[in-house]
Amino acid sequence: MNSITEIENEKGYDNNLVNHTVDEQLEAHYWKEKSSNTTLYNNNNNNNNNNNNNDHTNDHTHIIEQSSTLDELVNDVKDSDVELNKDGLRRLTIKRDFRILPLVCLFYLFSFIDRVNIGNAKLAGLVEDINMTENEFNVALSIFFAGYIIFEIPANMVLNKIGPKIWISILLITWGSIMMAMAAVKNSTQIFVARFFLGVAEAGLVPAILFYMSIWYTKQEQARRIAIFFAVSTCAGAFGGVLAYGLMQLDGVQGLGGWQWIFIIEAIPTLVLAIISYTSLPDYPETTSFLTEKERKIFMNMMAIDHGPTSEADSNFSWPQFFAVFKDWKTYAFSMIALCDIVCIYSISMFLPTIIHGMGFTALSAQGMSSFPYLVACIFTILGGISADKRKERGFHVMIPMLVAILGYILLIALKDQGVPGLYFATILVTTGMYGAYASFASWFTNNIAGRTKRSVAVALITSIGNVGGCIAGQLYRTSDAPHYVHGHAASLGFMVIGVIFTLTLKFLFIHINKKRDNMTHEERYVIISKSTSIDLCDKHPDFRYIS
Repeated sequence: MNSITEIENEKGYDNNLVNHTVDEQLEAHYWKEKSSNTTLYNNNNNNNNNNNNNDHTNDHTHIIEQSSTLDELVNDVKDSDVELNKDGLRRLTIKRDFRILPLVCLFYLFSFIDRVNIGNAKLAGLVEDINMTENEFNVALSIFFAGYIIFEIPANMVLNKIGPKIWISILLITWGSIMMAMAAVKNSTQIFVARFFLGVAEAGLVPAILFYMSIWYTKQEQARRIAIFFAVSTCAGAFGGVLAYGLMQLDGVQGLGGWQWIFIIEAIPTLVLAIISYTSLPDYPETTSFLTEKERKIFMNMMAIDHGPTSEADSNFSWPQFFAVFKDWKTYAFSMIALCDIVCIYSISMFLPTIIHGMGFTALSAQGMSSFPYLVACIFTILGGISADKRKERGFHVMIPMLVAILGYILLIALKDQGVPGLYFATILVTTGMYGAYASFASWFTNNIAGRTKRSVAVALITSIGNVGGCIAGQLYRTSDAPHYVHGHAASLGFMVIGVIFTLTLKFLFIHINKKRDNMTHEERYVIISKSTSIDLCDKHPDFRYIS
């Protein structure tokens, strides 16, 4: 009977390639495993009789097709217009980007506008027209997240059943309709109901798209694209403020208030996008029609390398992976970081015009001035994502923007009576820091959770727990604290500090686990592998390496 090492050498398995990029592994002529495959591990290294060996092997091994060499794959696709080299892979990447990124960015742009435009509607007369109190307005802000939190995990379970294209289209048309209906509310109860169901409808979008990006891009490709995706939310802040400024000029047209025009006009693009999503958004890579068969083969092999020893090919829902999410300590560590950052993201998103208004500007001017901090944040969010991918690092790319936001909050508290320029600069630091942190953070947890079902559910759970921060954010900035809102800034500062502590701790835990796995003997690896399939082990597979 061959030893584990002999079998791995025979099959072309090279554990040293685990941490290499796709290009590096291609150049080394290794395809570690195909999309539905894992490496053969022999569970028996003693000299028992052949019958016992066969029985034992049948019980405890999973035999998968061996790795292909680069030359074999080149022969398979030699007639293809996509050559298997860096230029060919780059063209395949551009093709994916052109088809996917514009759509998902537009989805999120209007999702974010529609969830936070209530802050613009407030300055456009919503509170006065329907006789809301300030406390009722804060409840309307927070109740959105009640629906959002409750529905995130069920939403991604539905996603697994019916596919991204249909599910995202349903979400778009549902929340677009609710947003338009909000123009007809007459009292606080009606807006509570509308905001709750708006949260239910929007709940599925972000976890769906984060999961979607993880099946269409390798780990080394994700950070910059997720950064672009989240940078769109900063554009939403800038664009939403300018748009609201323009729509407020329609106050009184057709007998409608400015806040009603905000809800009506901003709902229309969402409804149009629902149709575009259904007709144009690719579904899963293995079923989509926009890739040729040869392109699909290249892509699926590329993703098999990227996911290493874990299997991503099975699109069926896995209950073992589902329950593994709730037993995994990483889920809750990531959730805590998400909570801390999201508190600050939503507090600034909903209250930035109000904070600027408190500096002495008119309501109309505050709407326009709220745009510039988002534009700065957009630029630095994208640059952070590019850097995170280039350096193959995540933790510091989360922590450093958080430290920038901390500096901003300190300035907002310290300079409350010492001039508008410093205060306005502080809002730029806060906005840039918290958005930049979350963009790198989102790629961090999608990179480090393996298994299609596990990642899908974990993304939903992390964002669900994180969005409890939205409920908290709605209560931080109260009218009684105007005009400086020191209590709100201090609370947000505290959340950022906690986020930094968790981020740094998690980074060094990942480094420690990776070193421990690097030093495992073949026998130690084998003991773990023989107890379960790679599909169920997911990121607990001894050959999986975390990106720290």
